[in-house]
Amino acid sequence: MLQLWRGSTIQKAVKHPHASILNSEVALSDAQRKTIYALSTPPGKAGIAVVRVSGPDALDVWRRVTRKSKSGNTPTPWMMQRRHVVDPETGEKLDDSLTVFFKGPKSFTTEDTLELHIHSGRAVLSAVLRALAKLPYCRPAAPGEFTRLAFEGGRLDLTQVEGLRDLIDAETEAQRRVAISGAEGTARARYEALRSQILECLVFVEGYIDFGEDVDELGQEVMIKEGRSFTSPIALLSEAALARDRAMNIIDSIRSHLDDNRRGEILRSGIKLAIFGPPNAGKSSLFNFLAQRDAAITSPIPGTTRDVLTLTLDIGGFPVVLSDTAGLRETVDTVEKIGVGRAGNAIKEADLSLCVLSLPDVLSSSGNARVRLPDEVKGHLKPNTLFLLNKSDMITSLLSEHNIRPQFWPVSLRTSKGTQLFLDGLAEVLRTRYTDGIDCTSPLITHARHRDFLEQAVMHLEEFVAFSPSEIDIAAESLRYAARAIGSVSGLDVGVEEVLGGIFSSFCVGK
Repeated sequence: MLQLWRGSTIQKAVKHPHASILNSEVALSDAQRKTIYALSTPPGKAGIAVVRVSGPDALDVWRRVTRKSKSGNTPTPWMMQRRHVVDPETGEKLDDSLTVFFKGPKSFTTEDTLELHIHSGRAVLSAVLRALAKLPYCRPAAPGEFTRLAFEGGRLDLTQVEGLRDLIDAETEAQRRVAISGAEGTARARYEALRSQILECLVFVEGYIDFGEDVDELGQEVMIKEGRSFTSPIALLSEAALARDRAMNIIDSIRSHLDDNRRGEILRSGIKLAIFGPPNAGKSSLFNFLAQRDAAITSPIPGTTRDVLTLTLDIGGFPVVLSDTAGLRETVDTVEKIGVGRAGNAIKEADLSLCVLSLPDVLSSSGNARVRLPDEVKGHLKPNTLFLLNKSDMITSLLSEHNIRPQFWPVSLRTSKGTQLFLDGLAEVLRTRYTDGIDCTSPLITHARHRDFLEQAVMHLEEFVAFSPSEIDIAAESLRYAARAIGSVSGLDVGVEEVLGGIFSSFCVGK
């Protein structure tokens, strides 16, 4: 049975997929054409474009579509060589290129791989891709197929695949740092170690199941006379007793790993920051200031903003999904009421909220100057709410430092006074909340899929610890399920095509 993806066992009618095509008119199916090709760099004008070829016929592709320039007729693996790219049928020169041949398994895909470094013009790209299409054993690669070959060849596990995809998608420094950790295999090492620990527990328990019956009753009596605790047959073998203790330690380790406030997932998708406050406090002005353009309409008329406006920004190297919301107040306007309701939802769903207040409106004039929070905003405050006190240029008296909390920033968006201190302070808040205390040996959980499987592993380990001595056989099964759940994170026990297809299809074609 023929299958599309390499790495699986297939039955072939001929030893070499393209052997028959050279001597017959029978066309090969996509499943039989094992050598794939694709443009690996973004299309468009540039200095260089890279076309990647991978599969058992990569060496023949090198011989058919390149001609000697200064190098010989045999590629030197892993060394760049200058060659002319030609049409395999007519011999017409298409471009002057540099080629690199990677001999499998020492390649990204673990197969023989060829890279053609050509000039990135539309006509050149089209001509080279047409030339490859003329080879009967080649076919265009599917999205993410090169990476899938690397996974199926054992070069990468699923956490590294996802880290590689996140690295390609990273738009901020924080996202790059999290992604590179996954792509380099930090998560892989962590989860492989956990799985090995669970399997060691399983070995101990299986040993007791196989040999525990050989322990006679005299052994129990001796333990009781010596005052040693004897609560279950598992305690008769030190290894089996150790398995339970180790399982509890593993549970604590995984729980500690899970207790990360979803920092990895938030950094990967973007920190949701909601701007809220009373009307005309300067929320939309702040939104425009952070966006560095007129993204929101501003006017002195209260209630101008009536919907939630959203932008994704890089603030201090962190990905921030910024939302501007309608001013919070009691209103009889039907449309504005809807906007106020949506503002409340945005604040509730935000990872972080920033309350913007007009300083002249909230500053108490009695005694020492203090900030009074409007009733409309009090119901939306969270422990992590930040405050921006706008229009500070309209206040002649200075606020004493002991009246302003660390996460209150007096600014004037009109004159830009205090805005740099605010930006620096906001970046520090993001750094403290989302990157402080990160242990490079215990990577962040960046995907909900990982969290789900880790929680399943904890559930099965807790089942193992809770089982009575008479259910030791079932307890061992719980350990197997726990190991399988951890293995599913890295792809060791993933066989569902929908899961793998969903991951690899999100890559570009050339990756």
